[in-house]
Amino acid sequence: MPEIVRNTDFEARHAPRKPTKTLDDAKIIYNLPFNDLLFRAQTVHRANFDPNAVQMSRLLSIKTGGCAEDCGYCSQSAHNPTGLKASKLMEVERVLAEARKARNAGATRYCMGAAWRSPKDRDLDTLTAMVEGVKALGMESCMTLGMLSATQADRLAEAGLDYYNHNIDTSERFYSEIITTRSFEDRLDTLETVRAAGIKVCAGGILGMGETVDDRISMLLTLANLPVAPESVPINQLIAIPGSKLEHAAPVDPIDFIRTIALARILMPTSHLRLSAGRTEMSDEMQALCFFAGANSIFVGDTLLTTDNPGEDHATALFRRLGLSPMQLEPTL
Repeated sequence: MPEIVRNTDFEARHAPRKPTKTLDDAKIIYNLPFNDLLFRAQTVHRANFDPNAVQMSRLLSIKTGGCAEDCGYCSQSAHNPTGLKASKLMEVERVLAEARKARNAGATRYCMGAAWRSPKDRDLDTLTAMVEGVKALGMESCMTLGMLSATQADRLAEAGLDYYNHNIDTSERFYSEIITTRSFEDRLDTLETVRAAGIKVCAGGILGMGETVDDRISMLLTLANLPVAPESVPINQLIAIPGSKLEHAAPVDPIDFIRTIALARILMPTSHLRLSAGRTEMSDEMQALCFFAGANSIFVGDTLLTTDNPGEDHATALFRRLGLSPMQLEPTL
């Protein structure tokens, strides 16, 4: 039998490495030949996850519209004439009924989002009851409610909240072009508050808002350089909402989007990378390459807060074609 000769030089150049912490080094990785970049990202991914398992999550808007923030991408901002009417906070039983449906359809993670600058203390009893109810169903829980005080974060932690989502959206340089009602530092302060309460961090951003490639790389570096990288990193493709400030934004080049996913995987090897908003505009082939680049979580269901999302049937069919399977929730001790 002929001796197998290993290309040790190639393996050394593409072996998994610790996350790069500088913009210059990250740009070198981002601009690798596409096949080399994907090989490196897939190698890192396989070292930390089952490469053929993808987590199924559901996201429910528990309080829609009327938000005081002026985020240029958002249909729920009171500053954007999108025609979306504001609603009150949903009742606990209605939220849990939707969570049961999600669990029965295969979701293991349930995310609840409210269009607030920050929650009122009077709402904490209702919010904690939602968390406790979702946990009782055997699902991971996540909430996104805007900025939190330390007391509010502690109460959510005591209720058993697993993750808190608070996206930084883009780079510090570009941030003020998209949002003026809160600062980039405010975002980081909330992440620190959540981490101090013992809740896992979910933080990512949006591509396609007019930012540069350097802005995208800088956003990922901000997350990777936190004292502890977020356990969950959603990467969104902008949905250009009619009436929003960014309704005419140019779409992201698919290859650039995939490169960003790959870089995120290399910089944050053990984080769940969530292929989030914008999947309705992605071809199956683009999504397949995102999974190969290291994305390993999607949102299923017909809606994603207030926008369309591919339903369970589409995800099931795509998974079947790709030989992927839903990720099982790890048992807790």
